[in-house]
Order: sequence, then structure tokens, then C-alpha cells
Amino acid sequence: MPKYPQVKVKLVGEDGNAFAILGRVTKALRKGGVSREEVDAFLHEAMSGDYDHLLWTVMDWVDVDEPDDEDENTPTWEE
Repeated sequence: MPKYPQVKVKLVGEDGNAFAILGRVTKALRKGGVSREEVDAFLHEAMSGDYDHLLWTVMDWVDVDEPDDEDENTPTWEE
């Protein structure tokens, strides 16, 4: 369970650039009432490693929307 499960951030289908992700998560944390000190702690942790570390940190801190198996936007593979 993430540290702030009430804060939801969509990653799938959005810009995957690290700075774009940081911006979306930071904005969501602030809108969710998270203190400036906690937001700064998130940023420090998220930027302390590589791209995979950033994604894992995001998932540790907020609720990340994941596509449903039946989501109409999920690509289907047809031959």
C-alpha cells in the first residue's frame, strides 16, 4: 500500500518523461494536502536513482492507476 493511497496519479497513457512524472506526482501530492516537507522528501527520494527507481518511488508514495484487463484502451493483438 502506498504512503498516500488517497492521492491517485495516472501514469499509463501519459507522458513517460521523468520530469513530467515528477510534475504530475508533485501536483497530485499538493492537491492531496501533503505538506511541503513531505513533497520535498518525495522529490529527493525519487531523484536519488535511475528511472526505474523513480517509478518504484512513485508507486511507494501514491496510488498509481493501472489499466484494467477489460479497458477499451488496452491494445488487442489480432492476426
